Amino acid sequence: MKIDNSLPLEYKTEQNQINILGFWIFLGAEIMLFGTLFASYFTLVNRTGNGPTGAEIFEITPVLIETIVLLTSSFVIGLGIHAMRLGRKTAVIIFFAITLLLGLVFLSFEISEFVHYVHIGAGLQTSAFTAILLTTLGIHGAHVTLGFFWGLFIILQIKKRGLTPEVANKSFIFSLYWHFLDVVWIFIFSFVYLKGMM
Repeated sequence: MKIDNSLPLEYKTEQNQINILGFWIFLGAEIMLFGTLFASYFTLVNRTGNGPTGAEIFEITPVLIETIVLLTSSFVIGLGIHAMRLGRKTAVIIFFAITLLLGLVFLSFEISEFVHYVHIGAGLQTSAFTAILLTTLGIHGAHVTLGFFWGLFIILQIKKRGLTPEVANKSFIFSLYWHFLDVVWIFIFSFVYLKGMM
C-alpha cells in the first residue's frame, strides 16, 4: 500500500482516494433522490384538497431551532476533521460526539413536529401536499438517523484503532455525508418552510 505523506491523512493511500471519489458518486445519487422529492413537492404543494396549507401548519420557531442545531452540527464536525488532521484523537471523538448529540436534538424536534402535524389532521392521507411534505421530511430524518448510528460506529473505530489512514478516510466520508444532510436541510428550510409560510 503506497502512502503519500504530502496529502491529508484521509487521502494518504490510493484506496482512500478511490473511496472518497466513490462516495462523491454516491452523493450524486442522493442528490437525484432529493431532487425528485423536491420536484414532487413543488408539483403537489398547492394540492391541499380539504387539508391545511403550509401557511396554516408551519411554525417558524421550531424550524429555526432545527436549522440552527443542524448547521451548528456541521460546523462542529468540521472542527472534528480539523482535529483529525492534527492527530488529536480525543478532540475528534469529542467533536464527533457533540455532532451526534446535536443530531439527536434535531431528530427530537422533527419527531415532535411530525406528531404535531398528525395531531392537527395533516397526515399522510390528508392531501397530496401533506403526503409529499411528510415523505420529504421523513426521508431526510431517516438519513439523519442513519448518520447518527454511522457516526457512533466511527467513534468506536477511532477509540479502538486510533487515527489510521483507513479510519481517517471513513471519518472524512462520514463528514461529507453529514454536510450533505445540512445542505439538503437548507433547501428544505428555504423552499418548503419559508416559502410555505408566505
